[in-house]
Amino acid sequence: MADQVQLAEAERLASQLSFPERLKLVARICEQLSVETAGIGDRNSAAEQRLAELDSWLAECDVLRRRIQAGFDSVEDIRQIREDRAGRQ
Repeated sequence: MADQVQLAEAERLASQLSFPERLKLVARICEQLSVETAGIGDRNSAAEQRLAELDSWLAECDVLRRRIQAGFDSVEDIRQIREDRAGRQ
């Protein structure tokens, strides 16, 4: 840890650089930060995708709950299954 530079020391050293060299330093720091934070967006995207899948699943559960509350019509269910199978052939 003795090799680490404190922020104040880094600012002092950076102020000694010429303007073009300071711009290069800023560009290099930005590039490093972009690399270090690149995975954060991927993790957020994965979490958002999981939430979307969960929302879809919950919507399906809600449809099933409404069907259960409304009761089942076995005759209609069998008719629908036959129509679905006939449509596939």
